[in-house]
Amino acid sequence: MRDTDWPAEDLRARLAAEATLAQKQTELATANTKIAAHAKQLTDEIIVKRQEAESLRGENLEVRSHLEKAESAMRLAERRLWDSLEAIEDGFAVFDGDNRLIAANRAYLAPFEDLEDVRVGAAYPDILQLAVEEGIVDHGEMWGPDWVSMMLARWDDPMRSPLTLRLWNNQFIRLIEQRTDGGDMVTLAVNVTDTIAREKELDEARLKAEAANRAKSAFLANMSHEIRTPMNGVLAMADLMAEGTLDDDQRLCLDTIRTSGEALLVIINDVLDYSRIEAEKLSLHPEPFDLEKSIHEVIVLLQPSAREKQIEMIVDYDMFLPTGFVGDQGRVRQVLTNLVGNAVKFTETGHVLVRVVGLRDEESGEHRVHIAVEDTGIGIAPEMQEHIFGEFNQAEDEMNRSFDGTGLGLAISRRLVALMGGDMWVESTLGEGSTFGLQLSLPASSKSDEPQLGPPAWLGRVLVVDGVAANRSVLQKQLTALGIVPECHADMGQLATMDWRGEDVLFISQAGLADLDASALAGPAAVFVLCQGPAARSLDLPGNAQVLLQPVLRRELLRRLSELEPAQCPLPAEPTAPADAAPRRMRVLAAEDNKTNQLVLRKLLKSVDIDLEMVENGEEALAAYRADPPDLFFTDISMPVMDGKAATREIRAFEDEAGLERCPIVAMTAHAGPDAEGEIFAAGIDHILTKPLKRDLLVEHIEAAAPAEAELSMAAE
Repeated sequence: MRDTDWPAEDLRARLAAEATLAQKQTELATANTKIAAHAKQLTDEIIVKRQEAESLRGENLEVRSHLEKAESAMRLAERRLWDSLEAIEDGFAVFDGDNRLIAANRAYLAPFEDLEDVRVGAAYPDILQLAVEEGIVDHGEMWGPDWVSMMLARWDDPMRSPLTLRLWNNQFIRLIEQRTDGGDMVTLAVNVTDTIAREKELDEARLKAEAANRAKSAFLANMSHEIRTPMNGVLAMADLMAEGTLDDDQRLCLDTIRTSGEALLVIINDVLDYSRIEAEKLSLHPEPFDLEKSIHEVIVLLQPSAREKQIEMIVDYDMFLPTGFVGDQGRVRQVLTNLVGNAVKFTETGHVLVRVVGLRDEESGEHRVHIAVEDTGIGIAPEMQEHIFGEFNQAEDEMNRSFDGTGLGLAISRRLVALMGGDMWVESTLGEGSTFGLQLSLPASSKSDEPQLGPPAWLGRVLVVDGVAANRSVLQKQLTALGIVPECHADMGQLATMDWRGEDVLFISQAGLADLDASALAGPAAVFVLCQGPAARSLDLPGNAQVLLQPVLRRELLRRLSELEPAQCPLPAEPTAPADAAPRRMRVLAAEDNKTNQLVLRKLLKSVDIDLEMVENGEEALAAYRADPPDLFFTDISMPVMDGKAATREIRAFEDEAGLERCPIVAMTAHAGPDAEGEIFAAGIDHILTKPLKRDLLVEHIEAAAPAEAELSMAAE
């Protein structure tokens, strides 16, 4: 290289270096710009982070403050909870899922006193074991380990029930446990010592009250019996004296004795029933019974009082309603006797009608039976209609002040109906009459003793002649239900010119028969004389006539019609003893320990031609029965040596052993009430007569039991 070329090269090198430097400066400037921008970004981020940090620091302080407040509130709530648990007298404890105690108040730990092993962390089985070993729990006659096993089994039982424990100090603790969803067991130990003491006092008071009620009931029952026994003599002798010749003053005195005695008996019965209801000792005895027959028996019982007033007694029983039901026949009759008796009592003219309708409930199968007793009496004012169902209440006013009574009859009847699940009500118009109604739900009885009979196919015209429209209507419905369409008339006069046929049947009232000549009734197949009460012996009947008692039982009407034969074939005569058999007197045995009642019975039956043998107790009656079985046995119930029920049981056993026919046995008792009746019937007795005895009822039983070969006659009264 030449020396002259050096400056050029140096210049080129310097220019290249400057270019490189410029490029580097540019790159450095760009880098500085980026660094500055990044630094600015970092600065901004630092500022933001500082701001966020400051915000978080404030929030942290706020959260910390809230936490401190929450912890303080929690500690306060916990302290208050435990203060509350410690303040209550009942024990409280919590066991975890492993059955270890995790919390308990002092009341729960108190029975364990200072036992160190009973503390937080103790296992439930260990606590039970300590309770037995330390004698804390009185486990009675149960062996200690058995008691622990029983308590552990109960602890694990999901259906556990509260348990009362007796402690050594005669304190009673009632344990109530409940397991939580988390598996813990919460236990509450309630001190029930005072409650147990009060229950004991109440039990003792209840036992005393029950004993007092039993004593009261026994006293009233005995009082009823003791009063009825002498009243039997008073009223029966008064009835006998009334049959003699008396002047007006004597008859007035005698009637006063009779009415006062009968009123006293009603009071005795009402008080006895009311006391039983109040003591809740009155129970029902459901059994199959015939409702229609029961109603007719009540009517027959009250017909003498109605006949004295010339009041018509009518029964209208729904033809489509069954007669057999299951219920307490005695209580149903008692209610009906009260309602019908009141109707007769408060009615001077007109009628007393018992109407029965019913409808079967398809769901329960029972019949809703409605019984209404309608009268044409004095009626009841509207403001008094609910009042009369209260105890010792009567519709007291000028119209009925002359009628005596306890004011208990309707109250007892309504409570009896309520006890049978029914209801009772009254509808009345003052001066026009009243209707007392009751509703009962009764299942129909599957047992039916109604014969499968029907009216004869040859039957022609059937005429009903009765001046009382209600009687005609009832009999018309009964005949129509049997498929017979009768002709009904109120006028008797046209019968005298009637063109009778041998297939005709006539129903005529007793009053109508008295207005006709017997020859006018010689044509029809049968004449049924409709009578109220036992009037057969006092009627002069045509040869083709027979008595039919009103109200007419559906079953009796059907039986009578089915036995008829056309007029050209005379009705079969009553069965008589064979010509070669000498008639004998009917043998009647009577057991009665009271001399007055013996005299009463002899006097009441003096007009009946029977062979009456009187004994004083059941043992003598049994001996007399074995020696010569009677046709009928009347027996008192309460007698020394052997009572009437025991004697009846022995007689029934003797009949079975000897193969004898069952002798009708009738109880004569001063005991009243369905409970006594149930025991009497259970002994084998067939019928019950309540003292004071009535001649008509005695004679009815004698006539019903009289055998065909016995000659039975009645002396003129």
